[in-house]
Amino acid sequence: MTQSRKNKQNRHQAGTQMELTRLTEGNQVVLFENGTTYFPAVETAIDCASTEIYIETYIYENDATGLRIANALHRATLRGVQVHLLIDGFGSKRLPRSMLNRLRGDGIETIIYRPQISPWTFRRKRLRRMHRKIIVVDRKIAFVGGINIIDDTETTINLPRYDYAVSVEGPLVETIRRSAKLLWSRVAWRNFKKRKARYEPVTEPTAAGGEMKAAFLVRDNFRHRREIETAYLQAIDQAQFEIIIANAYFFPGFQFRHALTNAARRGVRVVLLLQGKSDHPVQHYATRALYDNFLMAGIEIYENHKKFLHAKVAVIDGQWATVGSSNIDPFSLLLSREANIVVDNTDFSTTLKNSLERCIATDAMRIFKESWKQQPAGLRFVSWLSYGLLRLLTGLSGYAPENISGMKE
Repeated sequence: MTQSRKNKQNRHQAGTQMELTRLTEGNQVVLFENGTTYFPAVETAIDCASTEIYIETYIYENDATGLRIANALHRATLRGVQVHLLIDGFGSKRLPRSMLNRLRGDGIETIIYRPQISPWTFRRKRLRRMHRKIIVVDRKIAFVGGINIIDDTETTINLPRYDYAVSVEGPLVETIRRSAKLLWSRVAWRNFKKRKARYEPVTEPTAAGGEMKAAFLVRDNFRHRREIETAYLQAIDQAQFEIIIANAYFFPGFQFRHALTNAARRGVRVVLLLQGKSDHPVQHYATRALYDNFLMAGIEIYENHKKFLHAKVAVIDGQWATVGSSNIDPFSLLLSREANIVVDNTDFSTTLKNSLERCIATDAMRIFKESWKQQPAGLRFVSWLSYGLLRLLTGLSGYAPENISGMKE
């Protein structure tokens, strides 16, 4: 790090950071890296539940993890806990009917979000998926992130997943709960014509919080179309010395790309940790078509080749951080229901930054400008062909091609 960059960092950390979003004080936010630490915490919270549980997940897999969570939820229902499980029709299309029947038979209220997934239906509504990963237990603790209810090792490209989620305790839990309950009630009303739940007044949290400022951001097709993207852009525009973004499906629009290159040109270190191997090759190659401009602007690009990068996280200036379900691509930013947590806290941001730097050091390969220019002409052609196809389909339908042939996680 140069001396000028160190000076910028010191001045920034010494000053008062401008609040970019509506942050709630008094929370405790804990970071989880991968399912090995995440699912034990979720199971413990479920086993402590006494009144209600709301779960939203894009994928619910019929594997060891899915069975583990199902067993915990069943134990909760036996104690009289009301359990509400919302799964996406496309993401969970492999979930067998026998597992659905078991969940419902165990007293778990289970609803499928938009079960109509026929490839012969081209209405945009079919492509609007529920991509959020949220668990709320008893108004005491909430989990938000990018981790589906699926084994870390179950991937189409035979690589372990690398992902993040957080737990939240404190007043922000009620905001998350209200969002989960509202979506549940809307979907239930559409499916069963039940009366919609109304907003409830925010109550005091029953669990102890902490000293962290945090916000819960969503993206939907109603009042929050650009909430997550706007938070990213504001934080990037105000960055003073460092931006680290790790994103599984990275195909940003012009405004987002412009914000990153502008930051790099004004002296901010910009680091992108992206997939080295992808289960969606068209988007993978289309993303690589953006490398030239990024590298020319001085942005550092790393590709993770040892694990299947599924993360959707960022750390800016060692203070602002976000963890959630939203990729930086048309599917997440223009179409699906997403949920992210933003945290304004040095300790939390440092923990996430250290985790990302370990991943970069051990699992990633840096793409250098000089070597990138020497790539074979055939690969350049494939990248620009994929880029053109992706932009064309995005322009025609508003969405990426994988959303037509196969949704992402």
